[in-house]
Amino acid sequence: MSKSAQWIVGLNAVASALEHDAGHVREVLLEAGGKNPRIGELEQQARRFGIDVRRVAQQALDGVAGGLRHQGAAARYAAAKTWDEHELPALVEAAEGKALVLVLDGVQDPHNLGACLRSAAAAGATAVVFPKDKAVQVNATVRKTSAGAADTLPVFSVTNLSRTLRDLQKSGVWIYGLAGETDASLYALDLKGNVALVLGSEGEGLRRLTRDNCDQLVRIPMPGGFESLNVSVAAGVALFEAVRQRQSN
Repeated sequence: MSKSAQWIVGLNAVASALEHDAGHVREVLLEAGGKNPRIGELEQQARRFGIDVRRVAQQALDGVAGGLRHQGAAARYAAAKTWDEHELPALVEAAEGKALVLVLDGVQDPHNLGACLRSAAAAGATAVVFPKDKAVQVNATVRKTSAGAADTLPVFSVTNLSRTLRDLQKSGVWIYGLAGETDASLYALDLKGNVALVLGSEGEGLRRLTRDNCDQLVRIPMPGGFESLNVSVAAGVALFEAVRQRQSN
């Protein structure tokens, strides 16, 4: 578990923290005189868990939000849930042949990571994996953008992404990397079994070592003539193609 304190801001993010990890919420700040009825609901929810609640001026919330839109609510986390990379094989095994893992190779923008986490949670993904180095980590912006997904989804920040991909393969997971230059289509794949979908960074795409550890490179067909999609959009397309195939059984 991470011991560093951080602020979570926004109505959805605070509500998710209270619902899924109230034990690590140390205090909740709510805007004094805030007219949104959800602020009152958050206060009641926090007090049920015995969490300190303070009504404060908007300026105080602005100070802890760090420029994010707080909507009149913030929560201080004493610790955030983290997953050890050695727990990943057990999650794959528990999926009973239908693991769906999203792998992000060096995403830099916290809004993109948050949007990817949100799509992964909505698709019922088994886990999201990204490297510790040269990639954004889960922070307040990611938590807010993910709309609670960062608190509910197993998220793995790994020291060696190539090794993690090889370990996934040993666990029976097929690794598919998304790359614009290949002719193979995402829609031609069988995504019903154990699958990991690998997407690269916003600017450089997949790194060479990551490519080398993929079983196959595929692309999302784009008849409109564009070369690439935003990484969070591409992640959503790929994840929900897997969902579509699995629901068609």
